[in-house]
Amino acid sequence: MGHLLVHIATGPENPTRLALGLRVARMALQAGHEVSVFLAGDAVDVLHPETREAIEGIGIGTAQEHWEVLMTGGASVYASVFSSAARGIHEAPEGVHLVLPERLVELLFESERSVSY
Repeated sequence: MGHLLVHIATGPENPTRLALGLRVARMALQAGHEVSVFLAGDAVDVLHPETREAIEGIGIGTAQEHWEVLMTGGASVYASVFSSAARGIHEAPEGVHLVLPERLVELLFESERSVSY
């Protein structure tokens, strides 16, 4: 199986796009692929449980349902430390790594495929 990187920079202002990024990551994980998700910009707002619960994409499902599968299914989830700090997030939820942007570059070269939302 392959390694997919899903880079999400879209936040709650576009719930369908944000939920779609999480859904694509979920589908790849459930198909047996190694999955890394990198949250940047407004996408880090999904680290707040209340935000995840409020986001529902049109025909895509909720961010929360996709998030739960990613967290329990073994996906590697990263969030930009700078994007997070700018939005008042100084501690990552369990299973999420706050990282420097250089990690995104590393993941791009480590993964076989990448997609951005």
